[in-house]
Amino acid sequence: MCKALRQRTEEPELMDDLSMGGPELREALQHLRVLNRIFAAAAPTLYGVRRLWTEAGQPDRLSILDIGAGSGDVNKHLLRWADVNRIDLSVTLVDITEEACEEARLFFHDEPRVRVIRRDLFELPEASADVTTGTQFVHHFAASELPKVVASMCKASRLGVVINDIHRHWLPWAAVWLTARLISNNRYIRKDGPLSVAKGFRAADWKELKHALGVSDMFYAWRPLFRYVVVIGTRRAHSIDGVE
Repeated sequence: MCKALRQRTEEPELMDDLSMGGPELREALQHLRVLNRIFAAAAPTLYGVRRLWTEAGQPDRLSILDIGAGSGDVNKHLLRWADVNRIDLSVTLVDITEEACEEARLFFHDEPRVRVIRRDLFELPEASADVTTGTQFVHHFAASELPKVVASMCKASRLGVVINDIHRHWLPWAAVWLTARLISNNRYIRKDGPLSVAKGFRAADWKELKHALGVSDMFYAWRPLFRYVVVIGTRRAHSIDGVE
């Protein structure tokens, strides 16, 4: 297994097949929320957003655009952080599948600060939000696609981009493989869970991405539990509120 994880696998996840879906995918998104809680998936995203917010002078208002959001559960932590710091936070969840959008609308049905739209990443308007985030999103793309994906995220943001994704390592692979089988019989969870670790990243991958993007303001660091946070500054003077 250690040798197999030296390079990112190109095998697609079941969630990447847009011809599938339905109730089984809705169930997988629900079970994924459990995995996210177990493995503290939200922490690196919050770390990156807080970093950009601080660099921007700690504004009273902030907008987040979460790409490939699924049911968007990690944003619960951002909303609580905003409450503590008295930030007027608005969150837009974007996903390409209707199942994810439906699950997100249900999950945040009583939260007026959150809205959900179904849209492709590459169709997002320029400077759509202050911060664009992607949690466990960019590993769905091949290495050759990553610069275009991240460049589109940068284009959509005014202050910067926060990427939170998995560290490719045998320990999280084994932990996810075991936990997925303990909590779920859903085939998306059982197959895609450990596969997402095999499609994850190491420091050399982020260094290569930084070179491909040609950006100087890109910070990346290992964070618990076996994740990387990537923060890219894109400060620009736009005042567009949300996605049209």
